[in-house]
Amino acid sequence: MIISDLNKIDGNVYPARRRTRNLVGGVSPIQCENFCMGFVTLEPEGGQVPWHNQEQEEIYFVLEGEGEMCLGEEKQAIKGGQAAYIPPQVFHQLTNTGKTPMKMIYCYGPAGNVAHWKQELEGTLPKAGIEVPDLPAGAWPQCTDKPEK
Repeated sequence: MIISDLNKIDGNVYPARRRTRNLVGGVSPIQCENFCMGFVTLEPEGGQVPWHNQEQEEIYFVLEGEGEMCLGEEKQAIKGGQAAYIPPQVFHQLTNTGKTPMKMIYCYGPAGNVAHWKQELEGTLPKAGIEVPDLPAGAWPQCTDKPEK
């Protein structure tokens, strides 16, 4: 039996003020062909999974907290107990708008790394409205801060 223990996974901290820990896929002991899954904590008041797209379809399931989900040209409030479906190749962003950490689980398939993780760490994430489509009107700005050296 292979068990992935969230309490033993350091994960990565990203410039957009979130910590991502792979439960299935990536450096996790559990590897699947058809999907990856992980646990994310977004810091209060602006922690974010910044505007990006990917080849895989994906689900964000918010466990606790409240935020803003952008998907294509849509923007909507999202909170604990709600899930959002993200079709392949559609730009999306999740921002914690609350005063407490937002915790969520992502699941995407098929398995494989998504480019935006590396781009964000390198400071090369394409900028909304310049290199990629713009965010929906009134959305929190995309975090494209370069990591501190």
